[in-house]
This record gives sequence, structure tokens and C-alpha cells, in this order.
Amino acid sequence: MPLWTLHGNGRTVEPGSVVAPSERLNWPATVAMGVQHVVAMFGATFLVPTITGFPVSTTLLFSGIGTLLFLLITRNRLPSYLGSSFAFIAPITAATASGGMGSALAGVVAVGVLLALVGVVVQVAGLGWVDKLMPPVVAGAIVALIGFNLAPTAWLNYKVDALTATVTLAAVILFSVLFKGFLGRISIFLGVIVGYVFAALTGKLDFSKVGDADWIGLPEFHLPDFATAGTWSTIAMFLPVVLVLVAENVGHVRGVATMTDASVNQHTGRALIADGVATTLAGVGGGSGTTTYGENIGVMAATRVYSTAVYWVAGIVAILLAFSPKIGAIFNSIPAGVLGGVTTALYGLIGIIGIKIWVDNRVDFSRPVNQYTAAVALVIGIAGFTMQWDAFQLGGIVLGTIAALAIYHLGNLIARARKSGADDGGPIPAVGPLGGDPQD
Repeated sequence: MPLWTLHGNGRTVEPGSVVAPSERLNWPATVAMGVQHVVAMFGATFLVPTITGFPVSTTLLFSGIGTLLFLLITRNRLPSYLGSSFAFIAPITAATASGGMGSALAGVVAVGVLLALVGVVVQVAGLGWVDKLMPPVVAGAIVALIGFNLAPTAWLNYKVDALTATVTLAAVILFSVLFKGFLGRISIFLGVIVGYVFAALTGKLDFSKVGDADWIGLPEFHLPDFATAGTWSTIAMFLPVVLVLVAENVGHVRGVATMTDASVNQHTGRALIADGVATTLAGVGGGSGTTTYGENIGVMAATRVYSTAVYWVAGIVAILLAFSPKIGAIFNSIPAGVLGGVTTALYGLIGIIGIKIWVDNRVDFSRPVNQYTAAVALVIGIAGFTMQWDAFQLGGIVLGTIAALAIYHLGNLIARARKSGADDGGPIPAVGPLGGDPQD
């Protein structure tokens, strides 16, 4: 039996139909669409290592390998590209500054292992416990605080060259507003190109290392360091990322299932395992952690082609590109001003994704427990609260995540207990802030 059956005439997608994961178009069309998916993921995938200082080629290599592993582990039934996750930027930046790249990679490996274990539990027990642990108000708060926690980093790069940063930021916004469909989805990538060209024209670009780099060569590999003092506090800083990756993977599977076949949902556990394995492998070799990519989901929705054959092509193309040091050198030459402009938009968008989770799920913010879950977590994350015991330190993302989980679950526990007391003739709780009732 072939891996894929030919869809229709192999050239077009009939009105009202989609190319299912088990189908494909003819090979020229499949290859072209695979390359298109590489373009779609490229802008975001190269930004993570560029911002964090990780080798671009290495991260690209492990994103391609991770994509192929994902397809294998999900039995070739779930189309997805695994690109660099923005959720890793904040902990990688902090860990690299305090303990070096090896320490940051140890955190990436820990996230991958834990995510794979979560996948095993989901595969056996189902998703119900995840929904209870991390309801929309908590999930939205965690995603939002990870984005907003990065705001100071964006400003550090922005003020290095405010003019270039402003041009880049304006380009990102204009591309997203002026263009619809595919071009609109890669507005960040296009904005980087505009900023890069502007920096070159104004003499602010150092292109010397690009000329010295070879066209073909091995990526730069690094090993995780679990022996450095403070490694456990570093790992703790990465753990909230697991919750984000769970949310992203679950959302991806549900999105594909909605467009193709509801039975796809049964592969959720395998998707989490696959992303966990891919992230672990990336951390072992020197790449950033991975996640399913919204950019590529958008391309599938626009083309109505959900064939896994397309992603085999995309993964192979990404691996081939990774063996060009010159391409990596080009990305490493991006000036701070360009990064400052694009990350001002990017980090804000990560925060807005969290808020979108609240909106899409109609989170009731008249309830005090929801108000405080979001409010306290966001302030902790934005301000960058820290707590330290000797070499062990917890940063704003960890503390904000703990606060969101604790406030929501303890608050609801107390509210239920008080409501039970009121039902038994006990005192009626007072009205909460902003007009909310603690009993709601």
C-alpha cells in the first residue's frame, strides 16, 4: 500500500474539499508546497537563535530533523512543521547570561523530556486532566506573561539604533495590514528584510563574516551542561514552557482535525511525545526547542493541502539548508536595531496570543478569581520578579506561572467551600472587586 494516495487529478483541489494527510498532489506540486512551508517557517525559526545567540544553522537542522521525527512518531497521519518556539526565548536568554549556552541547553533538554512524559500520560489517560490543570484563564495568563516578560530585552536592542528599529517595526506593521493571506502571515520576515536592507544602505551592517563563511559545511554543535552551579534553578526557569508547548500542540491537533477528520484528535498524545523527543534532541545537539507552527497551519488553511508528504519535503529542505555556514552567517549579521524593531512586535504578539485565549474562550473576568489569576501573574512576569535561595533562583516566568496556577485553583477551592457554607446557612460572601461575586 502506498504512503499517500493521489488526490483527484493530482494537480488541483476541488471546491469544498481538502487534500487529506494520507493524500498528495503530484510530486512537482508537492515539492513546491514543501518549499513554500520552509519559507513560511523560516522567518520565525531563524529569529529565535538570532535573538538568543544560538547557532542558526544548528537550530534549522534540528527543526528539519524534528519535523521528520514528528511525522514518524505520529504515524504519518498528522501534518506539522516543528520550528523554533518563541516560548524558549526568555529562559534561554536568562540562562545563557547567567550560566552560558550549556546551561540553557540543559533547560531545553529538561523541557523536551517532560513534554514527552506529558504526551505519554495524555496517550494513556486522555486530555481531561490537562484542561483541568490549565483552563483558559490560566493558559492565557502563562502565554501572555512569557511574551511581556521579554519587553525589556526588546528595548535593549531597540535603543542601540532607534532609527533602524523604527523602520523595521513600521515595515512589519505595514506588511501585516496591507497584505492578506500568505504575505500577511510572513510580515515579520518581510519586516526583517526591509530593516536589513535599510541598515545596509545606511552603513550599519557588518557583512565581513559572511564573505569568509563557506557555502557548504557542518553546523556548529554544542552539548548541554548539567554540572554548572545553579543548573536546577535554570531548569526550573524553563518548566513553564512545557505548559505553552502543550497548549500549542493541542491547539494544532484540534485545528487539523477540524479541517480534515475528527479522528486526528486521537494522535494528540503522540504529537506531544514527538515534540518532546524533537526538543530533547535539539537541546542535546545545540539547537533551540521546537513546537508546531502556526505559520504553517495558516498555509494549510489557505491551500487546503494537509498532505504529510508536503512536510517530508519541507523537513528535508530545511536539513539541506542547515549545511550552509554562509546562510547562518547572513542571519548572524542582522544588526541589533533590526532585532529591536522586530522583537518589539514579536514579543507583544506573543502576549496578545495569551489574551486571545481569554477572548476565544470567553473567560469571565467579573469573577475575582479570574481577575487575580491574570492580574498577579502578568505583573510578576512583566516586572520580572525574582526569588533566590543561594544559587537557586526563580524568575518572573516561573513565579508568574506558579501564581496563576495557585490563585486559580486555591481561589476556586475557597469559593466552593464558602458557597457550600452559604448554602448551609453560613454567611454570604461579599461582592468582589470590579463587581464580581466570589461565588461565580
